[in-house]
Amino acid sequence: MRISFDLDDTLFVSEEKFKVEAPLRFPFCAIYKERLRLGTIALMKALREQGMELWVYTTSFRSEQYIRGLFRCYGIKFDNIVNGARHAREVQAGHTEAMPSKYPSKYRIDLHIDDDRSVAENGRTYGFHVWIVGGQDDNWTDHILKEIERIRKNGAS
Repeated sequence: MRISFDLDDTLFVSEEKFKVEAPLRFPFCAIYKERLRLGTIALMKALREQGMELWVYTTSFRSEQYIRGLFRCYGIKFDNIVNGARHAREVQAGHTEAMPSKYPSKYRIDLHIDDDRSVAENGRTYGFHVWIVGGQDDNWTDHILKEIERIRKNGAS
């Protein structure tokens, strides 16, 4: 199963509004200022143990190298990354009409995790599955794991 995660306000969150993972040690904390939502590291480990393929799908223009480097510091490896530049090149290019900001089905992604409700609306319109994470929720990882199990048993709907 292939699962993608948005970055901003999904995995990268404000420590004023969310519980976060421990900060990186120096010098990495000076290079990578983003803070991970608490539970991200354990969730990624659990998904890997279940044989999941992990992707990032973000509208941000952070480089793939930057994203991989940041997550490597936390012991997290992503199989693939779609950033804003790649999306523009591979999804939007050649279309005169505006495509959705994210189009996971282009990459055969089974489930996309995001905080933006408009992405979920686009999922209904364009036929891809989205799980929305919201504000501080100590059980957000459990909700995702249950949704993955539901999809495995019943198929995406």
